[in-house]
Amino acid sequence: MSDTATPQTSFLTQDAYDRLKAELDELSGPGRVEIAKRIEAAREEGDLRENGGYHAAKEEQGKMEARIRQLTQLLETATVGEAPEDDGIVESGMVVTVEMFGDEETFLLGSREIAGDTDLQVFSEKSPLGAAIYGKKVGDTASYTAPNGNEIEVSIKGAKPYKG
Repeated sequence: MSDTATPQTSFLTQDAYDRLKAELDELSGPGRVEIAKRIEAAREEGDLRENGGYHAAKEEQGKMEARIRQLTQLLETATVGEAPEDDGIVESGMVVTVEMFGDEETFLLGSREIAGDTDLQVFSEKSPLGAAIYGKKVGDTASYTAPNGNEIEVSIKGAKPYKG
């Protein structure tokens, strides 16, 4: 098996894990029952080739099953823990402020799932930026190679645990 096929472990706070587990339980229980009822009701309307309700319900079912698979994989491979300490060291679960190109940028380092419904930008610790700053302290400078080949320098201005 290649490295790309190996599931990667993600850090989740206990709150994020609980929220995602509740979503999975809802989708795989009552959600599946509800969509099956909608498909059956649409099927009873007759000709399936021209039945928009049936096709919409089947499409929704496919999206729901994909989300169930995604959540199952994520929860099975997640490392669950408390939010990191407020020690100014950049790690998963931290809201990080960096200076790049003279501008400050604030984002969450870790899994998009930690952020939930917030509009906070998220960078994986495996991304070029995330890998460059992981383990650094406030005041440190790091650099990484952008996809276009340019070397990008970043200065770490802040790192606080994400509180949700």
